[in-house]
Amino acid sequence: MNDNITPKEPVGDLQLRVWAMPADANPYGDIFGGWVLAQMDTAGGIAAVKYAEGRIATVAIEAMQFHQPIHIGDVLCVYTELVRVGTTSFDLRLEAWALRDAIGGLDKVTQGLFTYVALDETGRPRPVELEPDKR
Repeated sequence: MNDNITPKEPVGDLQLRVWAMPADANPYGDIFGGWVLAQMDTAGGIAAVKYAEGRIATVAIEAMQFHQPIHIGDVLCVYTELVRVGTTSFDLRLEAWALRDAIGGLDKVTQGLFTYVALDETGRPRPVELEPDKR
């Protein structure tokens, strides 16, 4: 990990905080990557519904990078930032930070780019019309 590239503070809006529990870990106390990914998609979905003003679906996850492990007792904090708006979809950059032992230092543990599409009542893509103040 290069400290010159990794920010010391989260970027974006805090969307989710969740405690890493023993059921989420392997026998060595490290949290499963799939659990982290699910938490990030949940956080992204919360933000995406706000931007789309309705139903959404995750259509892509790219550039997922794990920097450090998450351990039992850490609080996973997920931050979201809108980075692109298309016709029916938009991209959110998600960062996950671990609050060590629920009270210690905050370390960036992973990040990724998530693409969401706005859906109509039948589940078909619909136009995304973000007001300037929501961008």
